[in-house]
Formats: sequence, C-alpha cells, structure tokens
Amino acid sequence: MGEEAKAPDEEIWDQGLQSERTRLAWVRTAVALATGGLGAAGLSARHDLPLLAVTGFALAALCGAVLLIRTRARFRRVQAALHGGRPLDSRLDAAFAWLGTLSLVAGAIAFVFTVM
Repeated sequence: MGEEAKAPDEEIWDQGLQSERTRLAWVRTAVALATGGLGAAGLSARHDLPLLAVTGFALAALCGAVLLIRTRARFRRVQAALHGGRPLDSRLDAAFAWLGTLSLVAGAIAFVFTVM
C-alpha cells in the first residue's frame, strides 16, 4: 500500500522552532560580541594599549549590545514573515554583526602588533 500525498495543511510544520533556533543563534552571537568586546576593551585600557585596540573592542561590545536589544523585535518580525509568507529582511542585523566582528578583528590586530 502506498502512502497518500499529504495536503499542504497536513504537512509537518513547526509552529515556531525554526525562528526560535534562529533567535538563539543571534543571542549567542550578540552575547559573544558584547562580553568578548567588553572584556578585551577593559584589558586593553588597563594595560595602556593603543586607542585603536580599545576602540575596536568597545565598538564590538556596542554592536553586540545593539544586537541583543534588537532580539525580541527581530523574533517577532521573523515569526510574522514566516507565517505571512513574506521574505525575511535582516540586513541591518547582519550589518551590526559584521561591524562588530570586524571591529573585534581590528582590535585584535592592534593588540598583536603592540605586544610583539
């Protein structure tokens, strides 16, 4: 006996776990940027490292904090887009994540060249 094709309404649809997993990934990214940047900025400032290192780490922490603050609004937008069949737009959040990551890299490069 063959299985009957399921109607679109009967297909397996996860009522929110996809967007919940995505939200948790954004939270992990934001927390890593915020805490890593803040800790590295504090260490750099205490050890009188160049302003570029401190600024890079502080900017990474700021980007992580902004991403963390935007988490709830982003989750609601994703849920509405998924259930409404609209495309997702997270360019602004991706820009903050990239800016934070690049700032962290710039701070780390300045740190390495100062210590060497």
